[in-house]
Amino acid sequence: MPRTGERGGPQTRAKISQVATRMFLERGFDEVTVAEVAREAGVSSVTVFKHFPRKEDLLLDRQVDAADVLRSAVRDRAPGVDVLASLRAETLRLLDERHGLSGVADGAIPFFRTVAASPALIARVREIGSDLQRLLAEELASDPAFDGDGPLFAAFFIAGYATVLVRTASRLIDAGDPDVVAEDHRARLERLFTALREGVA
Repeated sequence: MPRTGERGGPQTRAKISQVATRMFLERGFDEVTVAEVAREAGVSSVTVFKHFPRKEDLLLDRQVDAADVLRSAVRDRAPGVDVLASLRAETLRLLDERHGLSGVADGAIPFFRTVAASPALIARVREIGSDLQRLLAEELASDPAFDGDGPLFAAFFIAGYATVLVRTASRLIDAGDPDVVAEDHRARLERLFTALREGVA
C-alpha cells in the first residue's frame, strides 16, 4: 500500500521538492538522503525518483521553468523583436519579479550557500547549463538571422548569464541581503546584453 497521501501529479512533486529544499537548506545537501526526504514527505523513495530522477534535481528543480523562458523568448516574441531583445526583456522581467530564476529571489542566499558547499550540485548546475545551451541552439536552428550561428550565440548567452549569476551569488552570500546586490546584478546583465549586441572591444 502507498503511504498516506502518496499519489502522483504536480501536488506530490511540489510537496517533495518543498520538503527536500527545507531539509537541504537546514542540514546541507550531502547530509540528507533521499530516503529521509521520502519519509519526511510521506512517500516512498520510488515516488521521489519518479518525479526527480537525480537527487540533485530535488533542489535544482527549475530547469523546466528555465527551458520554458528560453522557448518563449524565441517563439512568442512580437513581430520585429529580435531574439536578443526578447531574451533581455524576459531576463529583466524575472529580475523585476524577483523570480526564483532571477538570482535575487527571497531565499536565494541559503540556496546559493547550499549549492556552493556541494560539488555534486555544482556539477549538476553545469550540466543543466549545457542542456539549456543545447535547447536554445535548437530553437535558433531555423532562424535565418543567425545564419547557422545559433549554437555560437547560445554558448555566449548561457555562459554570459551564468557568469553574471555566479558573481551575484558570491556577492549575495557576502552581503546577506538581495536588495544590496540587485541593482549591481541588473547593471551587469545590461552590460552582458550590450556585449552580445555590440561585441567586446
